[in-house]
Amino acid sequence: MSTAPQLPPPPPLSSPSTVRLQLARQSRYGRTARRIDGAWWPRSYDLTAELPILLGELSRIWGRINSVLVSGATWPAPPGRILVAGQVVHVRRTDSPRALDTVCLLASGRGRWDLLVVPPAATEAEAGRLMDGAAGHVA
Repeated sequence: MSTAPQLPPPPPLSSPSTVRLQLARQSRYGRTARRIDGAWWPRSYDLTAELPILLGELSRIWGRINSVLVSGATWPAPPGRILVAGQVVHVRRTDSPRALDTVCLLASGRGRWDLLVVPPAATEAEAGRLMDGAAGHVA
């Protein structure tokens, strides 16, 4: 009796330390209405694990983010502040119904960016559709 060779599992789409992020192509400069600047697909609702990965990636693009605003209905008990690359980032919560599916990132003197948060449990197809739509890649 022979057994079939064991194949290794397929590699993950991205490692747990890689941020799943898609940013909008257009800048908001000159616009007065708020818009979504992209989408973020965290792996969990653990802000202390997820935010450093996101902010580490965004610091290369937008500079140092010093404040994050999250929905109190979406995220359980934000930590108040976290350390990212040796810098303190303040994490606050809001109960605004307009912020349910977003995270707001603030950089002193640089601006504000709003990202759609794709639920961690979303399938790849759902996440792809939401991220493309938020980033303006869908007509």
